[in-house]
Amino acid sequence: MTLGRDTQITYLGHSTFRIRTPGGKNVLIDPWVMNNPRCPDDQKSVGDLDLVLITHGHFDHIGDAVEVLQASGATAVGVFEICSWLNSKGVEKTSPFNLGGTQELEGIRITSVRADHSSGIQDGDRMVYGGEPCGYVLELENGFKLYHTGDTALFGDMKLIAEMHRPELVLLPIGDRFTMGPAEAAQAIRLMGAKKVVPIHYATFPLLTGTPEQLRAHTADIEGLQIYDIQPGETLS
Repeated sequence: MTLGRDTQITYLGHSTFRIRTPGGKNVLIDPWVMNNPRCPDDQKSVGDLDLVLITHGHFDHIGDAVEVLQASGATAVGVFEICSWLNSKGVEKTSPFNLGGTQELEGIRITSVRADHSSGIQDGDRMVYGGEPCGYVLELENGFKLYHTGDTALFGDMKLIAEMHRPELVLLPIGDRFTMGPAEAAQAIRLMGAKKVVPIHYATFPLLTGTPEQLRAHTADIEGLQIYDIQPGETLS
């Protein structure tokens, strides 16, 4: 599937993406790879990475973070509590910030934005506070902007985020139960005025019942909308 922005966005299943930027940097969002049942076997070795972004502390987003970060030597990006927990596990290279903040790393501007969800890290037999969940707006070296919403419910300020940052591509959960479902995702698309959307966080477990087909049905009236239903292992470029 063609995006035409000199960027390769490979879906690894669930909410995990590997991005090759126009400047040749490798970014992984939500490092649940080796233990992700939807990640193809030939994609479970992530190779060279420059940045690893973590939206929140649930296992299906942070589950392989320590192993990935130690193997790749990449810099971990996340809220202060996530980065502190990673430091406690031996990860040395972290770059913490918090909701509303922007930092530039490896030539990429990263803004942490609100997500309506929860965040706790399962650390052995205890649950550790993982700070506030978030989404990320990335501005790549050529000005291309994408918005990974993280795990989130529908909330009205998605309109404000879109007005402020004007992302060209939105990665949006549709699975329901733990995030918004297709009907709510359709309303989020309307709020943001989004024209290019990748559905995420669906089909991994039986409880996640939302489908891209349902999203298309709820958005059939939106002129010019492109829903990129890329499958795990496929690349949007």
